Amino acid sequence: MDPRIYLASRSPRRRELLTQIGVRFDLLLFRGGPREDEEVNEDWLPGEAPDQYVLRVARAKAVFGAALLARRPLVVHPVLAADTTLDLDGEIIGKPRDEADAADILARLSGRSHRVLTAVAMAKYERVEHCLSVSEVRFRALSAKEIGRYVRSGEPMDKAGAYGIQGRAAVFIEEIRGSHSGIVGLPLCETALLLRDFGYPL
Repeated sequence: MDPRIYLASRSPRRRELLTQIGVRFDLLLFRGGPREDEEVNEDWLPGEAPDQYVLRVARAKAVFGAALLARRPLVVHPVLAADTTLDLDGEIIGKPRDEADAADILARLSGRSHRVLTAVAMAKYERVEHCLSVSEVRFRALSAKEIGRYVRSGEPMDKAGAYGIQGRAAVFIEEIRGSHSGIVGLPLCETALLLRDFGYPL
């Protein structure tokens, strides 16, 4: 039997990154999206550090996916899940609510550095393992005109921190320290090591 995993994510970028390194996977999607399931609470809890938040959410997605899998008549493979967020001075910056929120987020990132946190978790039966990628990104100073044009492109709307490093926002970025793929949404080095731990040949 060919080695395979299940990917519990709607992100096209994560699908592309797994395909890039030759991982065979099937999508395991939550019916209403994970935010609607009590088992996967994506609210930022009081007193929770950004690192703790992103790890908790990624692990919850993987565990919930494995539990769903166990209740379905499917071949059991490891379930891979991930979560990405931005940490700006200890505050979690997620996906923008609307265009105005996207513009506000980008104005706050302008001329400053922030951390991009991507947690990856794998689950199979009762076993759950995780890893965390932490990268630093520095934006150059952005004009209001640049921000407005970028927001109107629609690219920021489904991305944590209201930008995609793999897209038009690449021109905003002066420097990165860490994992480029982690900033995109799936750190490939850490993910490959996690896959190996679960017996996936890479």
